[in-house]
Amino acid sequence: MQNYFELFSLEVGFDIDFEALENAYQTQISTFHPDKFATKSDKEKSLALQNTSLINTAFDTLNSALLRATYLLDLQGINAFDEKDTQMDTNFLMSQIALREKLESIGLGKDELELDDFIQNIGDKVKQNIIQIKQYFDTDNFEKIKNLVRELKFYNQLNLQANQLMDEWL
Repeated sequence: MQNYFELFSLEVGFDIDFEALENAYQTQISTFHPDKFATKSDKEKSLALQNTSLINTAFDTLNSALLRATYLLDLQGINAFDEKDTQMDTNFLMSQIALREKLESIGLGKDELELDDFIQNIGDKVKQNIIQIKQYFDTDNFEKIKNLVRELKFYNQLNLQANQLMDEWL
């Protein structure tokens, strides 16, 4: 099976050309547009639908730093979220608890300015994490990447929760 990078004729790596990804996606997706298969057999329509699903999944994966890094680790045979591998940096685990408690406290106080600051702080952590992931991919340090991917997933989830809280208040 062709990997997602090959599907879009991109070089395999964390640092990708998003414009090339978008252009290749548009080219691929237009090839399997339902209008082009309206008069085709059910089998051909089904194959076009499967191809469209694959193209969309590949695009979403490569377009997301978290999913792209996870996919690249998978290509190396590394499951970043293996349930048997529970080792995490103690400092990060402690900061996780503190950040969750901070968000809960902000939610109870309904302080929009504090929530804005919290969201900005998490956004900064996400950006820094992505920079570190890129650096470690440049040196093939997959163990560090695996840990950073786990951290990125946490930050993304926390960011989502904080933004949902903000949406509830608006």
